[in-house]
Amino acid sequence: MDITATTTPATVAVPRGVVPASLVLGGTLISLIGLTWDIQWHSDVGPDTFFTLPHLFLYAGSAISGLASLVVVLMTTADAKRGRPVDPIVGGRAVGVFGRTFAAPVGYLISGIGAALFLVYGLWDQWWHGLYGFDAVIASPPHIGLLLSISITMVGTVMIFSVASDQTWGTYGVVGSAAVLLAFSTVTVLGLQAMPRSIVNSVNVGTAFLMVMILFMAAHALNRRGGAIVVAVAVAALQAVFWWFSPWATEVYADATGLPLRDYTDGVPALPNMIPMSLIIVAVAVELLHKLPAWLPGAVGGVIVTACAPLQRILTYGGSFPSADRYVATIVAGAAFGAAAGMLGRRFGHMLRHLAPAKEGRHA
Repeated sequence: MDITATTTPATVAVPRGVVPASLVLGGTLISLIGLTWDIQWHSDVGPDTFFTLPHLFLYAGSAISGLASLVVVLMTTADAKRGRPVDPIVGGRAVGVFGRTFAAPVGYLISGIGAALFLVYGLWDQWWHGLYGFDAVIASPPHIGLLLSISITMVGTVMIFSVASDQTWGTYGVVGSAAVLLAFSTVTVLGLQAMPRSIVNSVNVGTAFLMVMILFMAAHALNRRGGAIVVAVAVAALQAVFWWFSPWATEVYADATGLPLRDYTDGVPALPNMIPMSLIIVAVAVELLHKLPAWLPGAVGGVIVTACAPLQRILTYGGSFPSADRYVATIVAGAAFGAAAGMLGRRFGHMLRHLAPAKEGRHA
């Protein structure tokens, strides 16, 4: 497969699988940039139309990931039909699709499905804008579908790199793709705001569940000490960059289009502030308690995230502390869901490790 192995004039070999995997990861990163920009636009400026620069980032990111996945599937299919050996390091074992009409590496199959679903929901979003005009909120029906489809592509990206997790480029890829998925997942939790109000803060509990599960999954996929901390540091780096980028890009784009910022703009970046600042503490706890049953460090992680969430909000936005009964109930729920997330994350991490081919089939 020519796309998976190239040689420079200086005879420096590019490891198999790096090029398409990097394209898929780059596409998801562009989507994340578009999302943090779009959310900040809704917060600082207001409604938007279908054709805006943040939206184009979202669409371009999924297009890049989808096209890269499609090319790999088509080239793998061509090799399989010609009887050529298919290198399992490129996205994992090839599986038959549509009655074995296509041979698709499992990682690229998942990322490609997510990109295809994004196209469907993108058409729905265009129809939505044409019918209702401006979008006043992030949580419109087509947006929910778009967010979920991008999440599927990001899961596929983690799978692609997990196949080569014992190689340097695969390790970096797992860290990067898991960090992107984790940062992006904080937005999908906002759908829990539609749940009936109760004594438990469902958004904080949902955030704790996803953060702990993805962190455990990445750490066990890497299968090395310090994996959780490295992923958490990568997320913190994304958070720091977006903390500056989101308000800046929104203000620059608003000035370029002649639109004013809202009078009550607080300057706090919306998406970066959704990412728990306590994540590195959670990662340290996961590493210190790694020999214990997964539910225990998972529960500790859930407690840390839910206990620190109100503190982070007060630090950035101000306001008052939640009532004692609501705070305690949320922490208890966070511990329960964190325990479940720890067990699921460890299981998912083991599943990702099983995607890797036997070592004798590897290529350096």
